[in-house]
Amino acid sequence: MNPPSPGLRLQLARAGGIAGWAGLIVLQPVWHLWLVPDPHASLAAILLLSLLPLLLPLLALRRPARALLWAGIASLLYFSHGIAEAWSTPAERIPALIEVALSLLLIFSLGAGIGRRDRS
Repeated sequence: MNPPSPGLRLQLARAGGIAGWAGLIVLQPVWHLWLVPDPHASLAAILLLSLLPLLLPLLALRRPARALLWAGIASLLYFSHGIAEAWSTPAERIPALIEVALSLLLIFSLGAGIGRRDRS
């Protein structure tokens, strides 16, 4: 079986990155408004803090590779948050692990989209 062409690999990686990024954007309001709402916190503040880092890369959307790089850097924050929540709060373990999985999808997609040079 032949490996995928570099163009196809880049398209698949970009699609995976966008899926991870979009999944994180959708997960935040679902998690904080529906699955495990915090009655003691301001929902506006929670949504602002949880969505702003994910929405900032939209400013670079004219250059998708740059926007995905920014989203990938931001996803490191969500990866850390997901690990901490999964470890410390059993009631939030499922959404936290989904957050970790989406962050990893985005990060690994960025890595898969990097072309390798021939060193012959």
